[in-house]
This record gives sequence, structure tokens and C-alpha cells, in this order.
Amino acid sequence: MKRVRAKAASPKSSERKTERLVRYESLDDIPPAPPIPQWVRDMSDEEVERRAAEDPDAGVFPADFWDKAVWMEPLGTEQITLRLPRRVLAHFRTGGKGYQSRISKVLAHYVDAQGGETGGKSGAGPRRKKAG
Repeated sequence: MKRVRAKAASPKSSERKTERLVRYESLDDIPPAPPIPQWVRDMSDEEVERRAAEDPDAGVFPADFWDKAVWMEPLGTEQITLRLPRRVLAHFRTGGKGYQSRISKVLAHYVDAQGGETGGKSGAGPRRKKAG
């Protein structure tokens, strides 16, 4: 586990706020969340709705918000060897860690823009199901 202290950028040192950031090496290192208090579990649906209505940060979804939702079954990834022009690889590497994921996202957006869902001739690709 790595602990990092960061100070918020501020023109005056007296106005600086210290924030405690904790970074974990893996998800297994994260401690479990505290249990939900009994008073929260005992709240009625009406009480929950009343509190949500009074909360200025709680957004209201339009009635048709989920009508066009599409459920996509995750397919995972496949490891391949890909030859890229040096200038393309250099461009993505300048962004630092995660450059392979960024390349993957660019390719996925290209496929989506082409209207592709099946991944070509193989038929492998996301299977979409209408939510509901």
C-alpha cells in the first residue's frame, strides 16, 4: 500500500489544504466498506424518497431515461501481436501508462463508427439485448 500526500494548488500557502490520498497495489488490498448502519436499513421507502427529494445533489431522471438503454454482454479481450507504425505507437506512449488501453478504445470507437457490432467475419462481438 502506498500513501501519498497532496496539497491543493493555491496562491497563498496559508490557504493550502492537505488531502490524504491512499493508493493500493491491487483491489485485494482495499479494506472492506463499513457496514450500512441499522438506521439506514430501517428507513421506509417513503423516507428514502422524501430525503432524495430534499437533496439538492440528487438528480431527477426523465421518465424515459432507460427506454433506449441497451444491455451489452462483455466479451473480454484477446491478446494478439500487432505491428504499428512507430509514429503511431510513439503518439500513444506519450500519454504514459495505459497506452495499450487507449489504442484499444480508439479501435473500438472506429468499429462503432463503422456500424460494426459483430467484429467482422468471425461473428465474435458484443451481443446486445434490449433492456427491460
